[in-house]
Amino acid sequence: MAVPPVPRRTWGKTGLSIPVIPFGTQGFGNNFGTVADDEAIALVHRAIELGVNHFDCARCYGDSLRKLGLALQGVPRDRVIVSARLCLHRVLTPLQLEHAGTADDVVRDLEDQLRILHIDYVDALLLHDPSDMGSVLGKGGAFEGALRLKDRGLVRHVGFGMRPHDFHRQALETGAVDVILTFSDFNLLRRSASAPGGLLDQAAASGVGVLNGFSIMRGILTGAPVAEAAARGRWTNVDDIARATTMRQWAVDREVSLLDIALQFCLAEGRIHGNPLGNQNVAELEQNIRAVANPLPDGILKEFMGANL
Repeated sequence: MAVPPVPRRTWGKTGLSIPVIPFGTQGFGNNFGTVADDEAIALVHRAIELGVNHFDCARCYGDSLRKLGLALQGVPRDRVIVSARLCLHRVLTPLQLEHAGTADDVVRDLEDQLRILHIDYVDALLLHDPSDMGSVLGKGGAFEGALRLKDRGLVRHVGFGMRPHDFHRQALETGAVDVILTFSDFNLLRRSASAPGGLLDQAAASGVGVLNGFSIMRGILTGAPVAEAAARGRWTNVDDIARATTMRQWAVDREVSLLDIALQFCLAEGRIHGNPLGNQNVAELEQNIRAVANPLPDGILKEFMGANL
């Protein structure tokens, strides 16, 4: 069966055209099942072929960084978009200190990531899950390191990937942020990011590009049996699991895909530019593309939303 073209959006003021479902490389980092090197390489190449050519990577995504680097060897740099993370929430390598780190730590870490990835720049660097914004934004802090890398051309755009909306507000107020990644706050279960005057309004006012993490809540909104998906994705919130189970049954009763509903709901929010998904194999990748490329049956999203599930 032919795979339709994946829709694309301009990622805010970066000007980059990205697929609406960037490839979150945690999918082949062995966190949700083993993916061999040759399988990961073939998966990345198939994604590029199908237009899912934005790869969001991080050291804290298992063994995915090394595998992505293997896959990118020989691929023309202008065929892919790479956003990298600087994981600030754990000690991962001798290059990086615990929590906020310093500007020098960030520079050394990103230089090493470029070596692993076999590329000479990343399109965006997101400082990931800081525990304290004061030290990150302060003199000699991690954000200063990101800006140094941007000045050197090793990073084209800078931003943050984190949960607290107050942290995002502080970052946006610097006026130097190009992109943000927010988690678990715009999907069928949660919508706090779209509150009036909230995060999406603030980002849009600054022209900041937005990635929406957890659009399918680590798999429990895919239409797969929810208990199995929750176990695989290590999702333990009992209220989320109960609501997702109700939503799945609603979709089954109407012979529609909950995955399609979940992703089309996110796509209806124009202030969001990309919804990263962690594909583990080609079948998942192609299923996700169809979910965003093929329209839902007339009126089904409105009916779903009206059901107040």
